[in-house]
Amino acid sequence: MPNSKLIAHSLDEWFTSEQGGYVLEREQAYFDQVVADLFGFNAVQLGLPSQDFLRQSRMALRVKAGNQTGNDVRLCCDELPFESDSLDMLLVPHVLEFTDNPHQTLREAQRVLMPEGNLIISGFNPLSLWGLHHALGRREGYPWGGKFIGLARLKDWLALLGFEVIGGRFAAYAPPVHQAKWLERFEFMEKAGDRWWAVSGGVYFLHAVKRVHGVRLIKPQWNSGLVKNLLPVAPKLNNRLTQRNESESQ
Repeated sequence: MPNSKLIAHSLDEWFTSEQGGYVLEREQAYFDQVVADLFGFNAVQLGLPSQDFLRQSRMALRVKAGNQTGNDVRLCCDELPFESDSLDMLLVPHVLEFTDNPHQTLREAQRVLMPEGNLIISGFNPLSLWGLHHALGRREGYPWGGKFIGLARLKDWLALLGFEVIGGRFAAYAPPVHQAKWLERFEFMEKAGDRWWAVSGGVYFLHAVKRVHGVRLIKPQWNSGLVKNLLPVAPKLNNRLTQRNESESQ
């Protein structure tokens, strides 16, 4: 196993370190649980070609896509070469922190997902011990060279694009130490994190659904005063029409 203190040149490389492996174990567990319960035909994982976050999915077509070698489809994450409304599920694990235009990537995700399609995102939480290390430490290599996006900000972006957040959680509550023995000593923080400091996990997950609301019939707004004035006149008009019809029949 490589020295975890060396600068990682990719997130996949960082995941092979003891520090990265601690995070990867929790991310894999989350994706395994969530994707297993989602149904459809087409699923795409953006980035991290060395990790199979779709392995528990029962969808027929499962594709890894990104700008790194090893992906099934080579692409830029802010210009997805998929038809609009064509995907049932899109996984975006730590893509937004390492792209120049994360909002454009989300717009593309909204475009290619079918109505009621599932978008699942993982990201590093700036309001955590990991976020504090990112703010105060050296921002070199992965994941520290990325731009950590706050959860509230990400939810605002998703709401503007018509997504509804239906699930999520936090993980990786231990501080970002390098050695496995220290990560094991902080295991108590992982067990107590969801209960005592739930929003302070080093990593967050969001599960959002693309909502497309149906067309609503817009009814005319009648002038209430005009309607009241017409009501007494209506019987008189009916009587005149009846008398006219009788005279014509004779």
